[in-house]
Amino acid sequence: MRLKDKTAIIIGAGQSPGEGIGNGRATAIRFAQEGARVCCADRDLNSAEETAQLAGNGAFAIEADVTREASLAAALAEAVARFGRLDILHYNVGVSLAGGDAPPTEITEEAFDRVTAINLRGFVMAVKHALPIMRAQEGGVILSISSAAAVESYPYVAYKATKAAMLAVTEQVANQNAGHGIRCNTILPGLMDTPMAVDTRVRHTGKTRAEVAAERDAKVPLRRRMGTAWDVANAALFLASDEAGFITGVALPVDGGRLVQIG
Repeated sequence: MRLKDKTAIIIGAGQSPGEGIGNGRATAIRFAQEGARVCCADRDLNSAEETAQLAGNGAFAIEADVTREASLAAALAEAVARFGRLDILHYNVGVSLAGGDAPPTEITEEAFDRVTAINLRGFVMAVKHALPIMRAQEGGVILSISSAAAVESYPYVAYKATKAAMLAVTEQVANQNAGHGIRCNTILPGLMDTPMAVDTRVRHTGKTRAEVAAERDAKVPLRRRMGTAWDVANAALFLASDEAGFITGVALPVDGGRLVQIG
């Protein structure tokens, strides 16, 4: 019960179509298992409701569009109205290929703006509306999902740029709000076996899921096997808990040693 009596909103608690479980859903379940009351926010309300049902412990779903500041503000306000406070904001949203991302010589303005709005601007706007709540409480935890792509070679420009920028925002928020007892950290997942990571590539490449998974597995030093959403969820659980009470401003790789191998 590491999050007993804590309240959390997970933005991106639904998941993309495909096999297995996504990071947001797994994190909502783990938070609830550890005693948190969870607001499951997602643009796909049906998917968020599925997550809330799986999580239990009073979890509820709400629709939120991360490309609209007003929608994010409303979701946070609803969480506070239901729970009376907000202990944890977890921004678990990201898009690359599905948003039209491409190499630098092929990216379009529309695709760059779309990926930036979802990955980066949405995070900044969510933080904007969470900070006054947490400052008034004199405490809180802000988490996000960046990516190992932020610091390693990655072929598509918008995803890499936005995920790298999230590291800078994390450090800024951590530095400026430490005096309020607010911690801010981000997670860098490596090659993960999730619907967003694997099944999206299946749809875009025409390869089978087994082929895409095998190619990704081969690149992971630890056991030559991708991580799962549960690995990310457990990292988020630790960072959200009081066990990480002296940790702020960090980017935690969850990547099976891939970044160590790259150096």
